[in-house]
Amino acid sequence: MQYFGEMFAGARIILAEDSNVFTSMISKRLKELFDIDVEICRNFEELQLAYDKSSEPIMLAISNINLPGAEKGEALEYLVDLSIPTIVFTGTFNEGLRDELMAKDIVDYILKDNIFAVDLLAEAICRFLTNKRHHVLIVDDSATARALLSSRLRRYNFRVSVAESGAKALEILKANRDIGLMVTDYNMPDIDGFELTRRIRAKIGSHQLRIIGVSSSSNRLLSARFLKAGGNDFMLRPFIDEEFYCRVNQNLDTLLQIQTMKKERAVA
Repeated sequence: MQYFGEMFAGARIILAEDSNVFTSMISKRLKELFDIDVEICRNFEELQLAYDKSSEPIMLAISNINLPGAEKGEALEYLVDLSIPTIVFTGTFNEGLRDELMAKDIVDYILKDNIFAVDLLAEAICRFLTNKRHHVLIVDDSATARALLSSRLRRYNFRVSVAESGAKALEILKANRDIGLMVTDYNMPDIDGFELTRRIRAKIGSHQLRIIGVSSSSNRLLSARFLKAGGNDFMLRPFIDEEFYCRVNQNLDTLLQIQTMKKERAVA
């Protein structure tokens, strides 16, 4: 845990929550895991004061939807308006509320509906704070699609590069050896996703670069063809944010596990 403590040193995290039970549990857990001291705001006024009192940027906020003095969600609106990355920690949830939350470009939401809620929250915080080490390449000939995917990934704190063609993607990969994940469209005019994947796999293995293919096609066989070409995952559009983020995390987790195993073998 010392490693995390050093990695997260200086991270300013705000916890906007009025429950003594949850503030105590969250504060204790983040201190134990990451050696982070959170700033607790138990009402809307304290949240505003926390922002105003220091010029030090808030790296992340954890917020209940409703706070004393902001019973209609004003606290969350306040954080979003300030462009502060926010994880919502809530006991109230339904599909309509989920759509409202995701429309606000929050980082994530965690439900207070089980005994593991605080651990899930800690995991979400850890992911957000460590995502900056990951460099992701988006490849799509559609400017709209590139903007949508890159905004999603930047919301989660990833470093992102974009390419409008397969040829440009190959150039970017050659110049940026730290790219660990590529998300590529299938249907592109110069080099399609299959051919791009095959060319990459001739030089870069899955232990260095994970590849997720995406497509709007209704052809269910595309996934099999893409995986056979050397891809690691495949998603059909439209997909929801939670699924996309989960697939990205799973592939990056696998990459880190492979790299860790290689380092351990080298030491042995």
